[in-house]
Amino acid sequence: MTDTITAPKLPQRRTVGWVLLEFLGSMNLAITLLVVVAVASIIGTVLQQNQPYSDYVLKFGPFWFEAFDRLGLYDVYGAGWFIAILGFLILSTSVCLYRQVPGMAREMVRFRTQVRLESLRGFHQHAEWRLPERAPADVVAEAASAFRAGGYRWRVRDHGDHQVAAAMKGGYQRLGYLFTHAAVVVIGIGGLLDGNLWLKLKEWRGEIAVETRDLAARDVPPASRLAPGATPSFRGNVMLPEGSAASFVFLRLRDGFLVQELPFAIELKDFQVEYHATGQPKSFVSQVRIHDKEYLGDRPLEATIRVNHPLTYRGYAIYQSDFGDGGSKLELRAWPLTASRLEPVDAKGEVGGALKVAGPTGPLGLELAEFRTFNLLPEPGARPGDRKFRNFGPSVGFKLRDATGEAREYLNYMAPVQLENRWFFVSGARARPGAEFAYLHIPADANNSPGRFLRFNARLRDEEGLRALLTRTPTPAGNPDFQRDLDRVRLSLLDLFAQGGFAAVTERAQAVVPAARLQEATKLYLEILRDTLAEVFIEVLREEGVSLEQGVGEREDAFFNDALSALATLPAYGSPFYLQLTGFQQVEASGLQVTHSGAAGVVYAGFAFLVIGVFLLFYTSHRRLWAWIAAEEGGSRLVLAGTGNRRQAEFAREFAALEVALARRLGASEPPLTPNPSPAGGRGE
Repeated sequence: MTDTITAPKLPQRRTVGWVLLEFLGSMNLAITLLVVVAVASIIGTVLQQNQPYSDYVLKFGPFWFEAFDRLGLYDVYGAGWFIAILGFLILSTSVCLYRQVPGMAREMVRFRTQVRLESLRGFHQHAEWRLPERAPADVVAEAASAFRAGGYRWRVRDHGDHQVAAAMKGGYQRLGYLFTHAAVVVIGIGGLLDGNLWLKLKEWRGEIAVETRDLAARDVPPASRLAPGATPSFRGNVMLPEGSAASFVFLRLRDGFLVQELPFAIELKDFQVEYHATGQPKSFVSQVRIHDKEYLGDRPLEATIRVNHPLTYRGYAIYQSDFGDGGSKLELRAWPLTASRLEPVDAKGEVGGALKVAGPTGPLGLELAEFRTFNLLPEPGARPGDRKFRNFGPSVGFKLRDATGEAREYLNYMAPVQLENRWFFVSGARARPGAEFAYLHIPADANNSPGRFLRFNARLRDEEGLRALLTRTPTPAGNPDFQRDLDRVRLSLLDLFAQGGFAAVTERAQAVVPAARLQEATKLYLEILRDTLAEVFIEVLREEGVSLEQGVGEREDAFFNDALSALATLPAYGSPFYLQLTGFQQVEASGLQVTHSGAAGVVYAGFAFLVIGVFLLFYTSHRRLWAWIAAEEGGSRLVLAGTGNRRQAEFAREFAALEVALARRLGASEPPLTPNPSPAGGRGE
């Protein structure tokens, strides 16, 4: 006899397509993609999207700005990697549905009538009776009747030596898987359609180009304009001054923008804003007109738009998002700070406009950036936590830009401000956006004007006038050589002070005086400087006609000290003039956001699928019952078993009630039997 050796059966080699399908449909991949999308969404929520790049540079600095820009974090939902991951998630979830739904559909309608007796006895919920003088057909009929009373659908199958009645209810619970996975697919598709995907495709195909220049809407070239209906979804903004209208919005994209044209025009009739006691906006309301000849004819639609109360027209939602200045008319007076003659120049401009002014090293651009009529700020000197505020009145913000393009920002208040029982004209200056303002406090004279200080400042820059003034006040020594040397020192100190303040005088002392005598010499220089400045100030008072018979009064002395502090600040102020706001005509503007969501219905349908799926998964249960019946010694044997995939305690109570009801129907007075490992009359399948 020859032994035959059978070679082991090798596993069938899987194809690349099968491996790819299994990878795409794996739960690990789907969960990973969902986590990445969730993290990206958190970033897109925490980090304000599509803001001017200059704001991000100020917030994060050049290094992190570049890093975040390369990652596309300033436009997360339009970034290529986010679109790719979202598309991959849609594909993965679709493959899951493709692989699992057919089996689940079969499971929903399959009654599983082929079941082994040993399996039924192994269920946690099961019972067994021996029913003398009861025919199997009667037992089957009673079991089916009990199933029907419990709301179950049932089927009976005859296996020859035994019969199986299988029942189930809640099979639609399996639809929860289908609906939740379909919700991910539908919401993902809606997200792609409702995002920047269309703009990305148009940009990749070269149909549009992002405009990065600072242009008015009318000057934007056609390559950066989108016709109505060119994209199914967008979110854009426009700032409308009172009395003006616009039929477009700006779509911010990376470091530039596109102009999206609208099929109608929005006119701002009136804008109103209210403030809290802290100075924060309380509410702002826009009264608008919608002009649309195609749908409205010559009668415009009038509406009111409030925060969280948008206007919806033709599928476009118009929100109240912001407010600002709409080009207020300003009357200005420029007082020279570096000239020896005080000849102010009056000018008119509007917010958003620019003027050309003469500077000491060339022409400067004066850009009127901001105007506010209301400046409610914490009370100066208030302790932290004190809720004390004061309205500092109207203010104008502007930039001075030189020929190289560098600019300094200024914030000037119109009315004098009371600080420590004295009045000052306040002007803030900073060299870069986002930095703290350094303030210049110009003392106000008796006429609530900066005139006295400015005349004082002009006299300090008039070298001939200073020389003539100093020669009229000789020193008691009467030595001409000493007088000449002293006048030269005094003029030199005044020039140093005018160019660099007290710090320049101290630096000169450090440069020319030995270290051993530095403290003494510095004190002497400052005393000479202060006495000389006092002489110049007294001359200014005489020219004003102030009586000095009793000497300088307390008020004038305080003004002199405040003026010295302001003069010492002037070298760092950086402007060749002080710009005073003398009048204004306010024009307010409303910031409106217009959105159009062509895929909103798709997203809503996805959320409806999600709600239905979650309800089916968590609030319904798929339950199955089996009745195994076989003839035995002039009677029948019945084995009842059941299982449910959720709410086991509830199912246990339901099974116990069914057990009692079925025993009553069958007239079984004795308790159910314990399982018999070798029951007569049947083998299980």
